[in-house]
Amino acid sequence: MALSLHGAHVPHRKNTANMPAVRIDTPKSVNIPVLMHIGKPSSPVVKAGDHVDVGTLIAKQEGTISVDIHSSVSGTVKKIDETLLSNGSTCKLIVIESDGEMRVDANIAPPSINSKDELIEAIRASGIVGLGGAGFPTHVKFNVDPSRIEELIINGAECEPYITSDTRTMIDRADDMAYAIGLFKKFLGVKKIIIGIENNKPEAIESMKKLAENDSEITVSVLPAIYPQGGEKVMIYHTTGKIVPLGKLPIDVGCIVTNCTTVADIGRYAKTGMPLVEKCITVDGSAVNEPKNVIVPVGTSMEDVFNFCGGFKSEPHKVFYGGPMMGVTVPDIGQPILKNTNAVIAFNEKDSKLAESEACIRCGKCINICPFGINPPAIERALREKDPERMIKYGASACMECGCCSYVCPANRPLVQRNRLAKGEIKEHYARQAAKEAKK
Repeated sequence: MALSLHGAHVPHRKNTANMPAVRIDTPKSVNIPVLMHIGKPSSPVVKAGDHVDVGTLIAKQEGTISVDIHSSVSGTVKKIDETLLSNGSTCKLIVIESDGEMRVDANIAPPSINSKDELIEAIRASGIVGLGGAGFPTHVKFNVDPSRIEELIINGAECEPYITSDTRTMIDRADDMAYAIGLFKKFLGVKKIIIGIENNKPEAIESMKKLAENDSEITVSVLPAIYPQGGEKVMIYHTTGKIVPLGKLPIDVGCIVTNCTTVADIGRYAKTGMPLVEKCITVDGSAVNEPKNVIVPVGTSMEDVFNFCGGFKSEPHKVFYGGPMMGVTVPDIGQPILKNTNAVIAFNEKDSKLAESEACIRCGKCINICPFGINPPAIERALREKDPERMIKYGASACMECGCCSYVCPANRPLVQRNRLAKGEIKEHYARQAAKEAKK
């Protein structure tokens, strides 16, 4: 798999970069899904009528790849319901009516961390997941043999348009980040920490350089503002020169990559014992009246968030979690803020309209811009002809779904969507092969 500095020069539109986060008014209720992470859904440990406080455990980790979930408000559990997630799957939903007092659970206390195992247990108990959007349980990522870690890369690229919540973390929460870094160095034996930031964030760069100024083991790597600079494998290549082979993980080349807000939240939990119950999110888009960075209890509805930001100045025709390149659209603004939500964006009719797709003109722009050098038109043809072997040959499995190919296509073809479908076909192809082998 080839990697390069190829990528899209997307408009940054970092309208809220200079806006410190403000705390939303306490919501009247929160709707907390038990699946806000990659892995198995968590299991509710509360029932209707139970009283909870901020930080009370409400759903327990189910299996290794899962996380604990905690109440983000004080109040009463109204019901345990079912909900349809934005990806089409369903899970249980814990509905909590707030009493408006935001009382903290009496059991909240800083964890005892005196070893690697206690550090991993603290991260597990915090309920923290990857906060760059992926939502992978953080305790699993860090639970590796420390001798395998050559570089810890802290991802502060934040390359999507509009989103500035990570930028605010690096500016406003450097102390929390520094505390977590100290724990990583002490208990994981990390000797080389790289903080990767795009060069369009001067205040964040200055803040991180100040964090690193008296520590020779921390390097601030200022990177070109080229999307998708924040992609995990792209970040590894541009900060270390290493290439993660297809099918391998970053740790296989000696790297752990973690989001800067994830690091800050680990530091905060280690200092206070308060689990992940709130998120700083960017609220922006052409339909939003007052774009802001907002601190929001997990489970708060998008509607409450948009109302806090002055409502809409025009009717929203498209609303989504995350940025416009890799974000996920939602069916209505009743959807809750999740652990891994870093932004909610609302576009007006003009900005929501998709251009009509036309025939491929074979210009090759999609191939040239792809960070992994895959061939979207060839994958599209193989998908149409239902040939998974050719989909594999032309690199569909390597696609990170960044959307650069669709962004530059002059024919407005939905190439990234075709790549996603191809990856599904390849998965089914391998499953069929495995089933045949099992019958032999």
